Amino acid sequence: MGEIVFFDVETTAPTLSGRRFWLLEFGAILVCPRKLVEVGSYCTLVRPGDLSTVSPKRFSGITRDAVASAPPFEDVADRIFEILNGRVWAGHNIQRFDCPRIREAFADIGRPAPEPIGLIDSLAVLTHEFGRRAGDLKMATLASYFGIGQQKHRSLDDARMNLEVLKHCATVLLLESSLPNVLCSKKMGNLGMVTRSRANERSCGEEASRKSPPIAFTSHRANPYKKAKLGKVMERAKEALGGAQGTRPLSNLLRHSRSILR
Repeated sequence: MGEIVFFDVETTAPTLSGRRFWLLEFGAILVCPRKLVEVGSYCTLVRPGDLSTVSPKRFSGITRDAVASAPPFEDVADRIFEILNGRVWAGHNIQRFDCPRIREAFADIGRPAPEPIGLIDSLAVLTHEFGRRAGDLKMATLASYFGIGQQKHRSLDDARMNLEVLKHCATVLLLESSLPNVLCSKKMGNLGMVTRSRANERSCGEEASRKSPPIAFTSHRANPYKKAKLGKVMERAKEALGGAQGTRPLSNLLRHSRSILR
């Protein structure tokens, strides 16, 4: 089984004149698919073709000064090709963003781009399997949801965070598939912004009701009379009904009942 390479790229923002992204950083980790452990890594800053497109102060910490002294892409292309080619590519939203940026960078230097033997886009996988229970499914949102730190927007850190997010999501889905009646009665993806805690509370309540069926609350009043005296009580009640005059037999019975109960 081939190794999986989780990778991430940081780029310039597209300019007003066009949607050209310049590569600023590439970071990747090699992961054993059987144990999901990191077995190697590589990261490098890249000097873009146009330094004027680099913001002086970027939120990721990659500044114009930092990339001005970095190697151009053609100097690191061999290493990046070696890491990516013939492996399973994995990352967050790589199908729409990172993969095109890699192909553009190789096209710029007139070389064929590396090719994967498989692709794992965690955004697509989690959208289908995990649903919107964690919000917008951005990496920063997912990391906050699972309590594994803040996204740093640096390639190597984000690649490692991506692996940890997938591990957490896979664990949740495995547990839910193992105990569907206890942990999750239905797919969370169709529940909008309903939180896990509310869903679990509801499912736990359903499970508790199955294990402990509702008690039928019936009233059983203790009989104050011995069995031998029941006949005499009934006879006195009949006499009260039979001897009543006018239209008040029920009131006579009630008054007599109160006397015998006392």
